[in-house]
Amino acid sequence: MAVVACSTPKKAEPEKTLAQQLEERLDSLRQKGYMAGHQDDPFYGIGWAYEDGKSDVKLTVGDYPAVMGFELGGIEMADEKNLDSVPFTRIHDELLAHVKRGGIVTISWHPRNPMTTAPDGGRGAQKFPEGSAWDVSDTTVVKSVLPGGKNAELFQTWIDRVGDFIETLKDDEGQPVPIIFRPWHENNGSWFWWGQKLCTDEEFKALWNLLQDNMNRRGFDNLLWSYSPNLDGNWTLERFMQRYPGNDRVTLIGEDAYQWGTEEDFVKQLNADLTFLTQFAKDNGKLLAMTECGFKNIPDSTWFSRVLKVQMDKYPICYFLLWRNYEKEWFGPVPNTPCGEDYKAFKEAENVLFLNEIK
Repeated sequence: MAVVACSTPKKAEPEKTLAQQLEERLDSLRQKGYMAGHQDDPFYGIGWAYEDGKSDVKLTVGDYPAVMGFELGGIEMADEKNLDSVPFTRIHDELLAHVKRGGIVTISWHPRNPMTTAPDGGRGAQKFPEGSAWDVSDTTVVKSVLPGGKNAELFQTWIDRVGDFIETLKDDEGQPVPIIFRPWHENNGSWFWWGQKLCTDEEFKALWNLLQDNMNRRGFDNLLWSYSPNLDGNWTLERFMQRYPGNDRVTLIGEDAYQWGTEEDFVKQLNADLTFLTQFAKDNGKLLAMTECGFKNIPDSTWFSRVLKVQMDKYPICYFLLWRNYEKEWFGPVPNTPCGEDYKAFKEAENVLFLNEIK
């Protein structure tokens, strides 16, 4: 009698989460190049505000940026507008509109300082920087919001409000949309209440875990978590790991890099950082991005093509996000100006992707 070998049936592969699908999409697009991004792109620009369909990037190159950034600071107070005076209803609608048109979205959160913000959002909450995320007058803020701290209950309410807003971000079929979530950024600086000199490394990691664990408990599998320190120039593995939340908690490594000083210093520091971060990302299976960047008011009209693009072309980043254009301050392209004309070099380059290239 013939013996028939029985093979063990293969287990079905678990369905990928929305965050995992977004990770795969970012990695796939990275093979083609890197995506152009802009903070607050659909809300306002130079000389206009809240005009449907308008965008300084689109006015400059004829297409939306592939990536748009949005800010949730103020949601913790149940405010109607965020810290940049953008209505949360508008953030909700524009974020979903960009996802619907095929774009990628990222959100940041700069919560107020719970030690100095008035509970009712009154005095202290509106004054800058007192009561804001930039209020660094107390070095016990992070400790106070962790379990057992005097502001732990208040901060839990704040986290819940962030979660409540994220829960509303669903497509026309009622499904959650994928989001790059980038909290507690630039923590190696000391200009936010969660910064290097404002809390210990252990407290910072506990703060990260507190927010992430709360989002995970709510079942948000659509959040891709990004860890993004500020331009440093002197990273070592030992220093970087001091605050790094862990490979199980981070999918995308970011770099927030602005030129505030000389071009020479910026280029030197940026290349040092991106060389280190590229190797770290490769060794640990992480994505890499320029999560914030720019040169305020772009005094050098050739900066986009001559400085920024030349550096980014050397590294396997998946996107760059220029900061916002607002009234008399801009970091992105301004239509019909020399810097706007220079920005068109991005559109002409095969390795820079705008919305139509990623649909």
